[in-house]
Amino acid sequence: MKHANPVDKLLQRGLQSPLFALLVVGALWELAVLAFAPSPRVLPALSAMARDAWSVWPQLLASFNRTLLETVLGFAMGGVVGCLFGTVFTYSRFMERSVFPLFVVSQTVPIVAFGALIVIWFGNSLMAKVMTAFFLTFFPVTVNTLRGLKSCDPQRVALMRSFGARGLVLFIKLAVPSALPQVMVGLRLGIGLSLIGSIVGEWFGETVGLGVMLMEAMNADMVVRLWVVMVACGVMGMLLYGVLSFIERRLVWWRSEA
Repeated sequence: MKHANPVDKLLQRGLQSPLFALLVVGALWELAVLAFAPSPRVLPALSAMARDAWSVWPQLLASFNRTLLETVLGFAMGGVVGCLFGTVFTYSRFMERSVFPLFVVSQTVPIVAFGALIVIWFGNSLMAKVMTAFFLTFFPVTVNTLRGLKSCDPQRVALMRSFGARGLVLFIKLAVPSALPQVMVGLRLGIGLSLIGSIVGEWFGETVGLGVMLMEAMNADMVVRLWVVMVACGVMGMLLYGVLSFIERRLVWWRSEA
């Protein structure tokens, strides 16, 4: 049997990586600006964005780190609470019927209105931004945990019961592994929403953060700076999503890749 060339394998992996796709998009972006010369207000060159980012590098780095902290804390809280309530709703029909509809209703509240209320409760603090991120995170995690646990194969449950498995053993050995793929879907949805919550929360009073830089750029009509901040948000979202995908590949190792 002929083995594939290691160089060919490395090249194939490189072509399939997100970094390669980003490089292609960046090259096409720069070529489009050179070829069509659009107004910088419509599409600034990447080189112009790089110069602007370098000119405010300390502020950009501090803002990136602050928003990242808010996002991770809010996501962690939302993930824990979502998994907890998803489990409770799975095993308590009363709680699912009485409390879960309140979770659904909570998601109809505009995030802007909720952000203003959070500032009133927690003031202009880190916790206010974390709670805004938490608000957008916990619901998709709750729903996907509930769906994952309820999708457990009854035949497998019956088989394990025939061997004497009960209660906590069934939950840990069967229900949790069966639900993990669906839970990870909720977490991957939640990480993007958590970033949005952090940025929106910073609009209600903060001195550092990507949301602050975004508002400053909008108010000062600094279009290139606006693009810089949006790219920074995209980079953060991509990194966080990549970390979750890496964790998923390690936890859900039995899941076949599409």
